[in-house]
Amino acid sequence: MSHVSDLIATDIEQYLQVHERKSLLRFITCGSVDDGKSTLIGRLLYDSKMIFEDQMAALESDSKKVGTQGDDIDFALLVDGLAAEREQGITIDVAYRFFSTEKRKFIVADTPGHEQYTRNMVTGASTADVAVILIDARKGVLTQTRRHSYLVSLIGIRKVVLAINKMDLVGYDQATFAHILGDYVDFAARIGLTDITGIPLSALKGVNMVEHSPETAWYKGPTLMEYLESVEVDDAARKGAFRLPVQWVNRPNLDFRGFSGQIASGEIRTGDAIRVQPSGRTSTVSRIVTYDGDLNVAVAGQSVTLTLADEIDISRGDVISRNDSPAGIADQFEATLVWMNDSPMLPGRPYLMKIGTKVISASITEPKYKVNVNTLEHLAAKKLELNEIGIVNVALDQAIAFDAYEENQTTGGFILIDRISNATVGAGMLHFALRRSENVHWQAVDTDKKQRAAIKGQSPAVLWFTGLSGAGKSTIANMVEKKLLASGHHTYLLDGDNVRHGLNKDLGFTDTDRVENIRRVAEVSKLMVDAGLIVMVSFISPFRSERRMARELVAQGEFFEVFVDTPLAVAEQRDVKGLYKKAREGKIKNFTGIDSPYEAPENPEIRLDTTGLSVDQAADIIIARLKDAGVI
Repeated sequence: MSHVSDLIATDIEQYLQVHERKSLLRFITCGSVDDGKSTLIGRLLYDSKMIFEDQMAALESDSKKVGTQGDDIDFALLVDGLAAEREQGITIDVAYRFFSTEKRKFIVADTPGHEQYTRNMVTGASTADVAVILIDARKGVLTQTRRHSYLVSLIGIRKVVLAINKMDLVGYDQATFAHILGDYVDFAARIGLTDITGIPLSALKGVNMVEHSPETAWYKGPTLMEYLESVEVDDAARKGAFRLPVQWVNRPNLDFRGFSGQIASGEIRTGDAIRVQPSGRTSTVSRIVTYDGDLNVAVAGQSVTLTLADEIDISRGDVISRNDSPAGIADQFEATLVWMNDSPMLPGRPYLMKIGTKVISASITEPKYKVNVNTLEHLAAKKLELNEIGIVNVALDQAIAFDAYEENQTTGGFILIDRISNATVGAGMLHFALRRSENVHWQAVDTDKKQRAAIKGQSPAVLWFTGLSGAGKSTIANMVEKKLLASGHHTYLLDGDNVRHGLNKDLGFTDTDRVENIRRVAEVSKLMVDAGLIVMVSFISPFRSERRMARELVAQGEFFEVFVDTPLAVAEQRDVKGLYKKAREGKIKNFTGIDSPYEAPENPEIRLDTTGLSVDQAADIIIARLKDAGVI
């Protein structure tokens, strides 16, 4: 079974050629905590003779120091490399290992079993062909087993090995094996997993890992290694429609312009008609260029540079499709979202979405529902917490080329990225477009923002007043508007309390509703700027990310963040509306500054310290700044 060959010593080039032609299988191990995932991989590496002498010596030494098997070798230590993993006896990060046999090469991802690290399991499963789901024979099917199985189904893995491990601890009982396998098959059928192979194992003792064992003479199926060496994996990517997400516009000199990337699916030939999406421009393929020379045909998985017969505009993130089978185009979708961050997903909050080679701005609506992975029940939800899975609508700031995830994982799978920390916070799978963007266009009009503002003798702008309740935002904004109107300028004041009587009367004061409150007002202020107005927005707007979103909706130089900087003690002392008193008494929940946070601006255009300024003085400072900026 070992990959070791006499050719290594006698003819290394022939050995490398033979090794290069072997097929590659990527698989993951997953399941609940202490099911034996790391031990299973360690045993596979050991039995495949992929452990060097110095590694073996270190393993024997570490097993005595931090192992969990007494005087025996603890194979899990081959994979659990982090100090925290060894100390706690659990897998935290995804560990990738390579090994090979005479028949095949393998890349295995050991994924965490602990619920806290489910997000890491999604990472490991994203490129796998087969999932090896482990179950402790003493415990049976657990919640985490169901959660990982559901994620395996979502990600599109269809071949599953149910490795019922630690059979030695139940006396290799056939009835126990059959009962667990039956329970799992019943659950798996409900989530679309039907290609399941159950194998009774003892990874620690090597039972049914590579060779059949007399302890399980009643089992007639394949060993784990026999299954991994023989399982056939459909090459769905090669059979799909041609998709090339453009990664790089290759322009080494004036005589060459090509479009580089890895083919996500399908095949392309010289002379084929193509369509660039989302622009819809068409051309034909002149050359298929690679490092080793030109090709007549290229297939999924190959990295190529295409040159085209026509000079058309193509950028990184565009998708090249065959003209007879183009991708879809849309800017709103239904999707499954797996939330992977400690901070919850808040509807309306702007995130970055990476899909293929494109990065765009995205926001998520309130979940349609979240899924209980135990019962598969659909539950109402306002937001998604860490490791929760929900069905949501996704809105983008521009149309993209896409396919449903079940048709193409590259052009249908995406991640969400926090705009501040740049951390990956979610992973999703597109289902379908919510509307046909090619049939919904922005209506062109003859009068534009510049003309509307010119007739008013001003430049449009947003004055965004933010600060604690009682800071004086509305009072100062009202004075600014009075002074601007007196000098003949055209304005409008959007006040937080007033807007909640109409446009936002359906919203409460949870973090989720606060985000939506600001999103709506930001969109209204954008329209007012387009009308040529100077619009004052007086909202607590406690979160920096939403204020940043409002800023990005208008042109550079049109947004002025006015931080009415009043200490909490001063604002509470004023307490004009008696709100702080009620909040302190627990009669008002989610009150900013008391039991809901306020994120102060970091670099506002205008900062007003109202402990030392009168309303009139504060208004004059703002108007002076507008004059300096050329707004008035």
